Amino acid sequence: MVICGDDALAHRLAAELRDLYRERVTLVVPSAREPLRPRIPPPARGGLGRATALIGRVSAAMARTSPLTPEADPGDDEPPEEALRILEAAEADDTALIAAGVPEAGALALVYDDDEVNIHAALRARRLNPRLRLVIRLYNRKLGQHLEELLDQAAAVAALGTEDAETVDASTTVLSDADTVAPALAATAVAGTSKVIEADGLMLRAVERMPVPPGRPGEPGLCTLALLSASANDPAEVPSPAPGDEGPVLLPDDAATASAEGCGTIVLETVSYTGRPVRPGGLRGRGAPLTSLFSRRLRWSLGGVIGAVLALAIASSLTTGDDPVHAAYLSLLDLFGINDPAIGESPARKVLQLLSGLTGLLLLPVLVAAAFEGLGTFRSASALRRPPRGLTGHVVLLGLGKVGTRVLARLHEMGIPVVCVESDPEARGVALARRLRVPTVLGDVTQEGVLEAAKVDRARTLLALTSEDTTNLEAALYARSVKPRLRVTLRLFDDRFATAVYRTLRAAHPRALTRSRSVSFLAAPAFAGAMMGRQILGAIPVERRVLLVARVEVRGHRALEGRTIAQVLRPGRLRVLAVDTSAPDEPAPNTAAAPPQQSKEREPARLVHELGDDYILRPQDRVLLAATRQGLGDLLARRPHPAGIRQD
Repeated sequence: MVICGDDALAHRLAAELRDLYRERVTLVVPSAREPLRPRIPPPARGGLGRATALIGRVSAAMARTSPLTPEADPGDDEPPEEALRILEAAEADDTALIAAGVPEAGALALVYDDDEVNIHAALRARRLNPRLRLVIRLYNRKLGQHLEELLDQAAAVAALGTEDAETVDASTTVLSDADTVAPALAATAVAGTSKVIEADGLMLRAVERMPVPPGRPGEPGLCTLALLSASANDPAEVPSPAPGDEGPVLLPDDAATASAEGCGTIVLETVSYTGRPVRPGGLRGRGAPLTSLFSRRLRWSLGGVIGAVLALAIASSLTTGDDPVHAAYLSLLDLFGINDPAIGESPARKVLQLLSGLTGLLLLPVLVAAAFEGLGTFRSASALRRPPRGLTGHVVLLGLGKVGTRVLARLHEMGIPVVCVESDPEARGVALARRLRVPTVLGDVTQEGVLEAAKVDRARTLLALTSEDTTNLEAALYARSVKPRLRVTLRLFDDRFATAVYRTLRAAHPRALTRSRSVSFLAAPAFAGAMMGRQILGAIPVERRVLLVARVEVRGHRALEGRTIAQVLRPGRLRVLAVDTSAPDEPAPNTAAAPPQQSKEREPARLVHELGDDYILRPQDRVLLAATRQGLGDLLARRPHPAGIRQD
């Protein structure tokens, strides 16, 4: 496995592949362009030493958050040093890719922060190795779709005429770390909001439930995904955790779930798809809503003038005996002052003409006011909207970078009121906030008055998603001083720093909920799964740990093929959620030479409770799994793992 990049995602991805999937990894990092701080010892200078130190910290954090099961041998689980090789290269050109072993590699991940650099390297890598499995980090969605088609077509053309053209997995996967983590970050914004995952015709969601008092039955669910630690619940209801508390229990068995009392749970539920609601028409999303184009007083004025014109037209038709259409035409001419004076006409006609002229004088200021109001409305539509005066119960979103922009779009789709705070007027998310008419405050969150302008004292949640840990922490501390019960979600990278912040905020504000999330921590499993040739559908955050939802073919896995669902269950590591049984049975030997029938569209997968724990998995089945990092790594590892899933 080859990884090109030198940011947090690249380091976590390298540690993920080496420690969990037991793969040999080559990390290509750019050479240092400026001297490092003197406190770093000389052997660690340059991009090589920095990457080694960071990967070591990431591996240690992963080891703390993924404890081994009792049957594992901790000494044998340590990956060999030669499993990771770090190569310095100024850019990912042909020389660097060849030196990294791309012509013989199984997969390549390009996770530079520049889309153009990743595209150039992907084109070079596909030319060097048509069988290579490519995973590319791109922020541009449309460009990513076109690039996938282009590189897949190039791989298919290169594989024509080869013997193993049907078995080689030379797929191209374009991922965005912002798109991957946006649902999980948005789900933490509001209590009761769940993480929804769509797979094989099913809509599943993980719901966090508070502890159930003794004697009261809990709400039913498909299965229990995690038992939360005492620190994750409201300390007013649950006693403080013991010093040896190691955090949540992931994928517990039925016995552990039944014996757990006084702790929150995360359960899996199924929801029915009702279709995306149709948004109201008009100028919403592109400018100003039609209801706000003219004020209510102006609309009443226009209605009164139109009513007066209709009354004059009816009176003219009744008094003069003219056709109603002709009478209305004459009334409009009198209204605009372009008709001849009614000299020699009847007194009623003269009176109606005078009244029409007076109505025309009243219409002129109304039309001028309508023009000014419409112009002002469209001007305000092109500007950033200020938070409304009576806004309450909203989400304050700090940072409109790549991650903040995706989270803003997701919150808007969910119908959650949001107020954004951004210091850079040219940030990429400012245009989206303007188009969606989302209230936005431009200013530095560390300055006084900025969070007050965002109505943080009446907010429900604070999402601090800037790229600076200290900025997020400072904003959270100031917001808590204004509103101690405010729910806070921080974007923090360093695990030890996040743990210290979490414990301090919990001790200082015991009645408030605090969550810390790392973008690279949530996105790395999806990139690692794509490099392994499997599709990870989503990640469910459980405090500082993550549950993965993956779709795996049964064929070729001894831990799945020919076993019942109950035998596949590994508490703390692996659980089957649903099985796609729409594929037909294997053909008999005498019909193996028959021409294959036309493939039909797959039916929705069947949940485990519908099949029963005694269902035997067939090779052609496809299963939907919930697994920990270690459990999925053991299942998908191509080499034997000392602490892997037992095959007996």
